[in-house]
Amino acid sequence: MDSSFDFFPDLAGSLLIAHPGLHDPQFKKSVVLLSAYNPGAGGLGVVINRPLHLTLEEYSNSFSHSPLAQVPIYEGGPVGSDQIILTAWQWFNEEKVFKLYFGIPEAKAVKLLKSDPSIEIRAFLGYSGWTDGQLEFELQHHNWFLSSISGLHVPCDEKHPLWREIIGQIHPELLFLADAPENPSVN
Repeated sequence: MDSSFDFFPDLAGSLLIAHPGLHDPQFKKSVVLLSAYNPGAGGLGVVINRPLHLTLEEYSNSFSHSPLAQVPIYEGGPVGSDQIILTAWQWFNEEKVFKLYFGIPEAKAVKLLKSDPSIEIRAFLGYSGWTDGQLEFELQHHNWFLSSISGLHVPCDEKHPLWREIIGQIHPELLFLADAPENPSVN
């Protein structure tokens, strides 16, 4: 990954939640974990609510005997969709701290997992990226809601539609749009 991004604590680690009116198929009903952001360079993150229902072992035989074999793979975004990006994160509830490791090598992911099994490791195919000014433009035009992770209840299982859950927490009045049928003519 490009390490030229400066990390800004006010945006890096934030969530971008697609507005219910965003119809771009790449990002419709998506939740993006923004891992890096610089107003002069752009932003970088991964879509965290699009599981591919595959594990690393199922995706590549090279993970067959790895401690990471059962790590789930998610669609991370439209850029570099042939790359696997490993991430790890951990919640510290008492301190209300979210620690993120983004774009880590396999050896680092294994080391983290062995040191603390409560660390969540995910793999992403591709990532989401914004050029200089692009994310700001999209935020100004209300394509996204920007939210801090702290204070949100973020379900970690697939039984809860993550995007809808977060929309309901930050803007409950928009649930009627979130629940609207894909094709209004079948309403």
